[in-house]
Amino acid sequence: MKQTWFLASFLFLAIAACQSQSGDSTTGFQDLDVAAFKAKMSEPGIVLLDVRTPEETAQGKIEGAVELDYNAPNFEQEVAKLDKDKTYLVYCRSGGRSSSACEVMHGQGFTKLYNLKGGYMAWSKQ
Repeated sequence: MKQTWFLASFLFLAIAACQSQSGDSTTGFQDLDVAAFKAKMSEPGIVLLDVRTPEETAQGKIEGAVELDYNAPNFEQEVAKLDKDKTYLVYCRSGGRSSSACEVMHGQGFTKLYNLKGGYMAWSKQ
């Protein structure tokens, strides 16, 4: 009987852990592949946010993106100035900094956040 209860508990926790990695509910944002990101860009009222360094954006960026360097010391203060009611599509070089930027933004009360999985590198390959 104890073994059955233990096994059932283990399976429940394993399933819960897998579900929490899908994005939205625990992280406050959703990862999108390039195709889904492009589709989301066509929706009205979105803000495209490039969180790479100025050196990186000088080499190319997605047209219309607002630049806000995640590595800048004032990143959180600059994010706080943004409209929390808008939808943000966030990207960096490979997806790591933009994911962290989405976490910061979520912590500040932003609720409509989407991260480009694979970042600008993935975008450039399409």
